[in-house]
Amino acid sequence: MNDEIGNKISLSDFEPYFREDYLHFGDVVNPPETSDRQAGVIWEILSLGQGSSVLELGCGYGRIANRLAKKGAHVTGLDLSPILLKEAEADAAERGVNVEYFLGDMRSLPWRDQFDAAFLWYTTFGYFDDADNERVLREAASSLRKGGRLLIDHHNRVLALRHKLPICYVAQRNDDVKIDIVSNDVLSDRSHIERIIVRDGCVRRTHLSFRQYGFSEFVRMLRSAGFETVEAYGEEGGAFTSDSSRLMVVAHK
Repeated sequence: MNDEIGNKISLSDFEPYFREDYLHFGDVVNPPETSDRQAGVIWEILSLGQGSSVLELGCGYGRIANRLAKKGAHVTGLDLSPILLKEAEADAAERGVNVEYFLGDMRSLPWRDQFDAAFLWYTTFGYFDDADNERVLREAASSLRKGGRLLIDHHNRVLALRHKLPICYVAQRNDDVKIDIVSNDVLSDRSHIERIIVRDGCVRRTHLSFRQYGFSEFVRMLRSAGFETVEAYGEEGGAFTSDSSRLMVVAHK
């Protein structure tokens, strides 16, 4: 993937990262009880209720979308990976819920004034260059009804920059291992993940990069996209501080 400032990033750049290996380690990285808890946090922060219409951008294999549907929301999910969407549909069928899943690009959405709420979870925002990241926010705003809410779950850049990098994260499932080596480029404000998969006797390497934004940047971008108010929360909806592991931004249209 080419992440230099000013260079365009295409969906095909992400395809190797979001394949079977991503699924294989899914429940190790995010166990079911973690996904249950996160779905509850989203439900509360977005003030969802029975029948609320919700859009998840970058829904992956449906670990959050299907849980929100189980709670009674009408959920639509969009993702770039056919492999992950197929798993999301299978999981929805197993749970007995109806979620509409679409293959697509979050920079170009087909919906207008349709949803009560939308969200990007688990650092799904920031994959593109600044212009296209802001385009994602404009598209999200256009998909929402007046009074709609947008939630973005993001890294806390302040905390991340205090860490001595690179950092290595390891996940293991039986004899298979996933190693993520994370580093920051302070000139471009991008975080880079070099992923090494050791599975079934093979070694595979993939790469992912995302732009790290601070809260003041989110406020500027979201207001420019058409949102009226912007709020900050820490992990699981608590107060946001410099020590928070996550920055959760909620914008109201």
